[in-house]
Amino acid sequence: MKWIGERISFVDEKSRTSIVISPEKSALTSAMLGAWFFMWIAIGVIMIWSFFKLTLSDQEKIIIVVFLVFWAYYAIRVGRVFFWLLWGKEMIRIDEKGVTIKSSVRNYGKSTIYFVENIKNLRINQPKERSIQAVWEKSPWIRGGERLEFDYVGKLVRFGKKLEEKELKVLFTLINKKVEEQRRVKRD
Repeated sequence: MKWIGERISFVDEKSRTSIVISPEKSALTSAMLGAWFFMWIAIGVIMIWSFFKLTLSDQEKIIIVVFLVFWAYYAIRVGRVFFWLLWGKEMIRIDEKGVTIKSSVRNYGKSTIYFVENIKNLRINQPKERSIQAVWEKSPWIRGGERLEFDYVGKLVRFGKKLEEKELKVLFTLINKKVEEQRRVKRD
């Protein structure tokens, strides 16, 4: 196993290359996000309890239902990011079948295969340094920030969450080289 930076590992075999990208590990960020998530869950449990156990007017019930809709949205969003930081990883496999990309949390996730002959224009997507997009994607409660992308049968496929520029360039070179090798194998 070889490493690109601290977060990217890969195994390069004759007919297959496997790449694993781990999320940034920060104990402080994980602890704060976890505390926020579990406090948010406690607030929701209390609101659900009060909806069913307290005597409320119709207007108060409507307010609680509206609150619970927003509560559920943020509970799911932040929960996904929290569990991603704890156990998530992106897995990329390049072999004779194609490029398989899987974003998983504890091996739960959907892998999608992209045939190499249909992959066009592999490129780096780096937002401008001080743009709103760059600031937004660096925030700890956002799981996205994909830095690599390619066109695939009219769709844009993005992967490589929150990669730094130095490791991104090395990873881009590796993936580009392996995709070209598989294209040559398919042609022959």
